[in-house]
Amino acid sequence: MYPPSRKDFISLTLSDSHSQTYNNGKHRRQSCWRKWKQLSRLQRSLILFLLALLLILGLLSYGSITEHWRGKHFPLHAKLTSHTQRQSLSLILMVLERLEAVCDAFRHAWKGYKDYAWGHDELKPISKSFGEWFGLGLTLIDALDTMWIMGLKEEFAEAKTWVEKDLSFNKNVDVNLFETTIRILGGLLSTYHLTGDQLFLEKAKDLGSRLMPAFKTPSKIPFSDVNIGKGTAHPPRWTSDSTLAEVTSIQLEFRELSRLTQDPQYQEAVNEVMTLVHKLPGKHDGLVPMFINTNNGQFTHKGVFTLGARADSYYEYLLKQWIQGGKTEDNLLEDYLQAIEGVKKHLVRQTGPSKLTFVGELSHNRFNPKMDHLVCFLPGTLALGAHNGLPGDHMDLAVQLMETCHQMYKQMETGLSPEIAHFSLQASDGSDVIVKPADRHNLLRPETVESLFYMYRFTKDTKYRDWGWDMLQSFNKYTKVSGGGYTSINNVRDPLSPGPRDKMESFFLGETLKYFYLLFSDDMELLSLDNQVHL
Repeated sequence: MYPPSRKDFISLTLSDSHSQTYNNGKHRRQSCWRKWKQLSRLQRSLILFLLALLLILGLLSYGSITEHWRGKHFPLHAKLTSHTQRQSLSLILMVLERLEAVCDAFRHAWKGYKDYAWGHDELKPISKSFGEWFGLGLTLIDALDTMWIMGLKEEFAEAKTWVEKDLSFNKNVDVNLFETTIRILGGLLSTYHLTGDQLFLEKAKDLGSRLMPAFKTPSKIPFSDVNIGKGTAHPPRWTSDSTLAEVTSIQLEFRELSRLTQDPQYQEAVNEVMTLVHKLPGKHDGLVPMFINTNNGQFTHKGVFTLGARADSYYEYLLKQWIQGGKTEDNLLEDYLQAIEGVKKHLVRQTGPSKLTFVGELSHNRFNPKMDHLVCFLPGTLALGAHNGLPGDHMDLAVQLMETCHQMYKQMETGLSPEIAHFSLQASDGSDVIVKPADRHNLLRPETVESLFYMYRFTKDTKYRDWGWDMLQSFNKYTKVSGGGYTSINNVRDPLSPGPRDKMESFFLGETLKYFYLLFSDDMELLSLDNQVHL
């Protein structure tokens, strides 16, 4: 992720006694400007909206008075203008209402975390306790950039104090390389870019160096687990394999860490992984198996191809690395384009009842109409590629898949998607989406709302915002816990008893709510999609 362009400012102090009055006025103006900047984006938006409303009402009143004195009626164009102004005001109010609803959801989630899980990895909102995974304040770090984007300055300040005083990576603890990279290293790097605060970069450098032992394998394919205190790494106890998504979805963060520190070791390690995967046999028209062996560097469990769990973000990171590198790394583009063609050829089908387009799975040449919620990253990725000059039919597929991901929510009784959906291929079947009992849970995942954000940014079609609003209301209705926090649920098909699982994943604050806010925001420069790659 590249930072927005920055400007350097030079401060000049005038000491001439004759300029004292001028300087006092300047300082007063600067003081007012500082106070204005201290307000949150939402507060500034509300103030500007009220000023605009007063101006418009004043103009309308002026028109009414002048027409009254002239004894004339408003001309048609004035009536149309008034109607248009009311529509514009209504839209502004709706945007502000939705942004405030997202901020309220974050504050409620943060309240639960602060009250019952402060400094720990995850909140358990039902039992009012916490769960520990790595013991590194996972939720707090994952949520840092979200708080900054929302303008929640008080919450951000208290979180920053914890990072400064309490966060230490000098611990005898095994961490998962992939999860630690995307949630903690990525969180620190993103927050550094947003704030420019060296604290977060220094913490990122410390963590990045402690993760490097994972790459000390015979094949240079990293182990899945690393002890950040001892500097040792190992595969899972039950296998010497790593999942392909995990070893190919840490590249953005490590490459960016090299760029910021001018230390090439991080980028060299992850680029070597991509070079190896690019050359490997065992692909199927650009589609890759789910596992790779850390000893010999070869694909294992060949013949099974999915865009769901264990493979999903490989495809996403191909495109984002290509964009991150200035569109100069041809191997990444080649692998991405081949993969999308492979998806269209082997995995894309339509349902029988409503002709919904979905992405299934292939197991030894046998098609399975199964689609994980994780696959809903794909509409946004396809749209991002089309926005960056890739074939236009990628955008066509993105539109179709976005509709399907929306239906995975809409067709459920709670309005929330299951973790896994199966699709009916027979026109005689009553519904498109079939959910098996073991797949009915919802983990507060971000993939669909992230894709909605991309789709709205590129098309400006307000239906994507409306779909997101429906989703947010469903999260509030079925997953919100009264004492603070949100919980994953067991059954999206049972609105009377959805079955709370007593766990709030860190990505609910770090990604899901962040993308809701970006979806509803009218500030197109708030995380621009033209000069940044989002981790």
